[in-house]
Amino acid sequence: MNLKESKYSEFYLVREMMDTVATVAAFDPACSEFVAESVKRTGKIFFTGEGSSRLIPAKNARYRALKWGQDVNVQLDGARQASTYDLSKYTVLVDSNSGRTREALMLAKQLAEQGHKEIYSLSANPDTPIEQTCVKGHVLGCGWEEAVAATKSVVEQGLFCESIFWHLQGKDMKASLAGLPEKLEESLTMQIDPEIISWVKSAETIYFSGLNDGVAEELTLKTNEITRRKSDFLEGTYAVHGIEEVMHQGDVVFVVNPIESETEKFISVLKGAGVHTVAISTKPTAFDKTIVVPEACLQNYVYLCAGWNVLVEIAVSDGINLDKPERARKVGNEM
Repeated sequence: MNLKESKYSEFYLVREMMDTVATVAAFDPACSEFVAESVKRTGKIFFTGEGSSRLIPAKNARYRALKWGQDVNVQLDGARQASTYDLSKYTVLVDSNSGRTREALMLAKQLAEQGHKEIYSLSANPDTPIEQTCVKGHVLGCGWEEAVAATKSVVEQGLFCESIFWHLQGKDMKASLAGLPEKLEESLTMQIDPEIISWVKSAETIYFSGLNDGVAEELTLKTNEITRRKSDFLEGTYAVHGIEEVMHQGDVVFVVNPIESETEKFISVLKGAGVHTVAISTKPTAFDKTIVVPEACLQNYVYLCAGWNVLVEIAVSDGINLDKPERARKVGNEM
């Protein structure tokens, strides 16, 4: 994927993916300090949002907090389910790119009516209904995206949410941020093995296996939006716990950040099902193919960009209009 060839550059989606590099370079962790101050008061944070506004932003942030062993209660769910919870003791961050997502807005209004004083918003637009309902909000610097599938905003949302925990940990991540843009660009523009694309185009279902940190699950969603193909997320070791019974010969499983101790089991089980395996990893693996990406402290964003690269190559090969899905909408359920 690159911006030098018109088959890529004609699409907003590709240009916005490539904009991620500049978005990360411009990110200032200070933007999330007001949420971190709230969490210091409550000791708890609840992330909510729909689709891409929850998967990586919330799950990657929770992963970061748990990896660091932080003494913070981190929870997340969709806004409809969250509306049935007692969130009175939580800092609540409502993530909605448009700031008009129905489920998120209804939750924000419900909490406001209950007198909740620790509810905040994150969106790509200023002065939205959700921001007006919350105590305070932050507007992403990346701007509004023209393509239906969210890309650069997902990364900025992710950085905002996990930087809350940078503040709580007292950790200066500016050095890690400084080295990230070049690694993202490398992942976005690296050559993808044509055989991988061929396998995917012949598959009935494309699977993404990986940790429950939002990356593989977000790529599963983007597979639907970008390639118009069926996909499924297999969390952790789910791929070797029975689903092989219904996999079809020729299906493809992308294993994001493989669990090294489980690699042999994955290969034996999936090979028996006639499934192609492709790892996205920082080093070569024993899987059928490996997309090797550069190492980074903020590794998940590098994996994500490599996955985008694959999906764009598939869609361009099929002659798909990347900016205009036939059914998917820019705002899934707008108020």
